[in-house]
Amino acid sequence: MTSTDSLPAAPKHGFKLGFGLRDAGTLIGLLVIIGVFAALSPNFLTERNILNILQQSSINACVALGMTLVIISGGIDLSVGPTAAIAAVAAAALMVGGTPIVFAIPAAILFGMAAGAVNGALVAYGGLQPFIVTLGTLSLYRASALIYTGGNPIFGIPPAFRSLFNGDILGVPTPVVLVAILALMVWVVLNKTPLGEYFLAVGGNEEASHIAGVPVAMTKIAAYVISGGLASIAGLILVGRLGAADPTLGNLWELDAIAAAAIGGASLMGGKGSVV
Repeated sequence: MTSTDSLPAAPKHGFKLGFGLRDAGTLIGLLVIIGVFAALSPNFLTERNILNILQQSSINACVALGMTLVIISGGIDLSVGPTAAIAAVAAAALMVGGTPIVFAIPAAILFGMAAGAVNGALVAYGGLQPFIVTLGTLSLYRASALIYTGGNPIFGIPPAFRSLFNGDILGVPTPVVLVAILALMVWVVLNKTPLGEYFLAVGGNEEASHIAGVPVAMTKIAAYVISGGLASIAGLILVGRLGAADPTLGNLWELDAIAAAAIGGASLMGGKGSVV
């Protein structure tokens, strides 16, 4: 069997939007929480507070999008926080050194994607457990950021970069809009492309996927590359808000991202999950 028509059956997502019973339960729980806080405070449902909550959540949501793909494909990525840190440090160093913002941002994202590619290659070709690999690169990437900066934050971030992530679009904070667009893109990848089917198939049954002709190694690497890129974007958002790149940035982000993905319906055993 070599045709992708022979792929293992991917788990059903429910409706066309990928909305299932587990998602409905999570949504109901969220609505209950919102109702409780709205009853306790008259300011909770104000526009200002809702936008503030969304802005505060945008960074975790960005990291969780990539983590969701990794978990669906049967892996785990504990290095997302340090990946965000080295990308943020790289962007800050480039901008302080005179590199235009239009080049510094893509360079930092590519840096994070390269870090993800290292994770993916070690998992796919090294035969190592994702937990062990990313636990090791967690320390490696964090140490790299600390050594490069001497443990000190990088200041002098250009005002234009800060305004890019502190502005708003039609009254909605830019980070919220950006993460919404990224969520839509990840949803399209997962639900409308062969790569999305590969993620689900590899996470569900790696051996059967290999027999069916799925490029298992490249699928795993793709998941980690996307995770690294999204973690980098989250790091850039935080740098824009703080006005400095701290080498300790992103501490424990991996725990929040894993929790967000799991609560959102992604199975930690792989092969199941959605962006919705």
